[in-house]
Amino acid sequence: MSSPLSSSSHHLSDFIIHQSFQLTDQSWKNHKAYGFSASKDHQVVTAIEYQEAILACKYPKKTVSSRLEWKKLGRGVSFVYYQQALQGDFKDRAEMIDFSIRIKNVTRNDAGKYRCEVSAPSEQGQNLEEDTVTLEVLVAPAVPSCEVPNSALRGTVVELRCQDKEGNPAPEYTWFKNGVPLSENPKLGSQITNSSYTMNPKSGTLQFNTVSKMDSGEYSCEARNSVGHRRCPGKRMQVDDLNISGIIAAVVIVALVISVCGLGVCYAQRKGYFSSKELFSKN
Repeated sequence: MSSPLSSSSHHLSDFIIHQSFQLTDQSWKNHKAYGFSASKDHQVVTAIEYQEAILACKYPKKTVSSRLEWKKLGRGVSFVYYQQALQGDFKDRAEMIDFSIRIKNVTRNDAGKYRCEVSAPSEQGQNLEEDTVTLEVLVAPAVPSCEVPNSALRGTVVELRCQDKEGNPAPEYTWFKNGVPLSENPKLGSQITNSSYTMNPKSGTLQFNTVSKMDSGEYSCEARNSVGHRRCPGKRMQVDDLNISGIIAAVVIVALVISVCGLGVCYAQRKGYFSSKELFSKN
């Protein structure tokens, strides 16, 4: 049987251990880690081509001993800011604002992921912190390339194509006939026609399932995104009926030519031209 004194000692030791764990836990929470620290907030900066963009490095405390480096990440790592100077073509079109970079004239080639690294000595040793920024560059479409056939036969399937390779985000396409935009659904169009077509605003195709003479006209295509829009020059498509009389005339001419050739061969045989040649070859 334990004495009251030993029981009191046991409770006292439990109390001391419990308090020491509380102090250790509290001190761990208040402890600032040194060595390496990365920001959890990933920044995404969106800019329009040929306008300005600011790549911010979120470290407000700047000291004389702080060292700053900016790098562009990709297949390889290239320096943007190194040894207190902007590098490459950023020298002429960018400037430093504290730890941040202000690009005055953004180009599509600037798009990508950037990382700023700030290192400074401390009592605990060298402290390195970094922040990552993704730059997205919006680009207006260029003049799209348009494929419009000069002529087509009535009742056949005809496809017109429109494409732009520069716009970001990817543009959507609208086709125009004689300057008037075509509706994506031909039944809802403002023009009263008997056209039967399928238009895809994503791929830029305009397909006539059975083209008619009423589909003749000048066609142009416009590429549009959130930045801008461009249109290709109009091209005329002429839809004609199948020329039956022309086909019949061509068949008759071919038949006459074959008949004349056949009569010529028969005449030559009767006159003995072929036999004379054979006799000459034997001699």
